[in-house]
Amino acid sequence: MKHIEFYLDFISPYAYLAFEKLPEALKGISYRVTHKPVLFAALLKHHGQLGPAEIASKRDWTYRQVAWQAHVHGVALQLPASHPFNPLGLLRLAVACDASGEPNRYVCETIFRHAWQGGADAADAARLEALTARLAPSRSLQDATVKAQLQAHGEQALVLGLFGVPSFVVDGKVFWGFDALPMLRAYLLGDPWFEAGWDLPASVAQGIRR
Repeated sequence: MKHIEFYLDFISPYAYLAFEKLPEALKGISYRVTHKPVLFAALLKHHGQLGPAEIASKRDWTYRQVAWQAHVHGVALQLPASHPFNPLGLLRLAVACDASGEPNRYVCETIFRHAWQGGADAADAARLEALTARLAPSRSLQDATVKAQLQAHGEQALVLGLFGVPSFVVDGKVFWGFDALPMLRAYLLGDPWFEAGWDLPASVAQGIRR
């Protein structure tokens, strides 16, 4: 059985799509998943990048493409009232629901759907309070251990070289993005391409730098 670490942030529609389709994408494969909530903005800051929703034309395309992907894959998705939103409360809620800070699938599903179904304000304080009551975490969202575990997930992500969400880590290999699910499946099924293909980037010299 393979162990997959799934790094996610509820702010990402691609993480939502990947979360919803992961069981189907890996059907018939023996695996287990550990969910690792991380603050996507911290990854962007570390790498000196803007998020797709922070570039006007890319923002428009992202929402259109996400809506199309949801349509094609049969995933219920309505864009939230505003985006990007502050996901910190949702991330802390997820972490607070598990003693080790690694929420189960039900918790993640509930929070993802809170953000990406219904078209409401994902970060609204009243909605967060109701969602917290529904999930009934054993710790407060302001608990120091909750904050520390969330930060630790982010630090671990950077050590692994992660730069975005969703990211799936298995056997030390990182698979990034919703569109990486077929590649992840192929690896788990033992596709021989990975014996040589995975190390292909090492053969390409660094070109122009900006």
